[in-house]
Amino acid sequence: MNKVLVEVAGIAQSESTNAYALILKEVNGERRLPIIIGAFEAQAIALQLEGVRAPRPMTHDLLKNVIEALDSNLVEVCIHDLRDGTFYAYLLLDDGHVEVDARPSDAIALALRCGAPIYVSEEVMEEAALLPPDAEEEEEEEEEDFFDRLRRSAAEPPSNPNPTPNPASRQPGKAQQLQRLQQQLQKAIEEEDYERAARIRDEIQRLMQRSSQ
Repeated sequence: MNKVLVEVAGIAQSESTNAYALILKEVNGERRLPIIIGAFEAQAIALQLEGVRAPRPMTHDLLKNVIEALDSNLVEVCIHDLRDGTFYAYLLLDDGHVEVDARPSDAIALALRCGAPIYVSEEVMEEAALLPPDAEEEEEEEEEDFFDRLRRSAAEPPSNPNPTPNPASRQPGKAQQLQRLQQQLQKAIEEEDYERAARIRDEIQRLMQRSSQ
């Protein structure tokens, strides 16, 4: 399995809902992987990123203490699969001898506390990662407008750098496919299934690129 080293770029919060998106950034590239997580998990990750220590051990602090008390070590965490909009991760312990299934949010919260590297399989990155609209934008802007960009994409077709008329307008099949994808994108956003929304957005972009060639 080819793995991509990533780091936590930040956590974006939807202003209209209680949804949080954990943004993972490719260390040696520009791709961003958004993962929807719960409020508790978002707090656990944010506290560690900000260097805030709770008076008593929280769940992930406790797990770190247990690992150390058992004279074990966390080698790495990896988000290795994406099925039906759900990400799957594992913890690699004891110098790679023990593999434990985990939710990505828990795995990352623990990795941050243990100083362990975070990986994502190349297959998952290819399926769900996004490219920033402008590679030179500040990461803070990227995180803050993530939900807004997904919502706008449902109403606005991707920009076409080719000034010539779009061939899709002359091909009913592609035009209908584009309309269907935009409807699916809108539904995914309304249901707060942002992983699926990101994949549909990429499919729309690929369709528009093929149409302009």
